[in-house]
Amino acid sequence: MGTQDMGGDPGQDAPARRRGQGELEAQVLAALRRSPEPVTAGWVRERLGGVLAYTTVITILTRLQAKGLVTRKRAGRSFAWSAATDEAGLAAHRMRRVLDRETDREAVLGSFVCGLPQQDEELLRRLLQETAGHDPERAEGRES
Repeated sequence: MGTQDMGGDPGQDAPARRRGQGELEAQVLAALRRSPEPVTAGWVRERLGGVLAYTTVITILTRLQAKGLVTRKRAGRSFAWSAATDEAGLAAHRMRRVLDRETDREAVLGSFVCGLPQQDEELLRRLLQETAGHDPERAEGRES
């Protein structure tokens, strides 16, 4: 339904929708993951429809880099950017950020594990056993 259908001035666009927190970051990450190689901020801007200012895209990329979610390397006078992780890595990063904000990690992790379906709990136990063999400190029972 256009603005004319809603009784508005047909020459005016509908007001821009305000994006939710993190929505632009998610869109930028999705664009980076679709590229098989590092890309410029201009490339990202084009993939997002070209409506954002170039400086906005740079700001988002810089924030994502500070969070460890993207990497950059020098490409001439600019940088080429790439996603540092896939969807699973991004979800794990979000889970760690939530956990890091809590004061009682043991209670949070315990509550999380108790709320898992039996199948997921078994999967988690198996993964912990497998990764313990790759981390000498965990294999010896010490946490870092």
